[in-house]
Amino acid sequence: MLSRLPKWVEYGAFLLALVAGSVNAVALLGFHHQAVSHLSGTATLIGSVLFSQSSDALLHLIGILLSFVIGSAISGYMLTGRSLKLGRFYDVLLVLEALFLLIAMYLLLNNYTSGHYLASAACGLQNALATTYSGAVVRTTHLTGIFTDLGIMLGEALQGKPLDRRKACLFIIIVLGFICGGALGSWLFLTLSFWALSIPAFVCFVLAVLYRFVATAS
Repeated sequence: MLSRLPKWVEYGAFLLALVAGSVNAVALLGFHHQAVSHLSGTATLIGSVLFSQSSDALLHLIGILLSFVIGSAISGYMLTGRSLKLGRFYDVLLVLEALFLLIAMYLLLNNYTSGHYLASAACGLQNALATTYSGAVVRTTHLTGIFTDLGIMLGEALQGKPLDRRKACLFIIIVLGFICGGALGSWLFLTLSFWALSIPAFVCFVLAVLYRFVATAS
């Protein structure tokens, strides 16, 4: 699948991972240590509060989980094919992700916790967008699968099997993008509070414009 993807996918993957890492950093610092770019921790927290008296916390966590699923569903609805093809609605989805982040920023600046749901939906939308066009090779909002695949590739290389260098490089690019995004998001949050979400939103807008330019020129 990866061999059929265009060469610029690596650049897009880095920037999308940067966006996800920065949003998640803002979430961890500003949402009571609640991640939004992946759901493993959220699902664990749901299990941990099931038998507690905190129904509000339980409903909030379920809301974050469902918001991620809804964001993914939006991508699944708008992207009818599973191959990366110019002219599909990637730019529309990127603009929608940016709008989700901006609305989340506005809500959080005004002390509305519902902003958490919009941030989670933005991450779900992005992850489904990347997963759909790459056949699940590119995942930009979390790194567990990436590190697992890197480990598998390392084990196969130790057996003497050929290493897919492009795939390994892509995974490393995504890891670096996510880490850089985490550093950027942390610095922005400490400097700008929830205004920090405007930066990943801006990156999404820029990616949408660049995609539309390339699609129109092709």
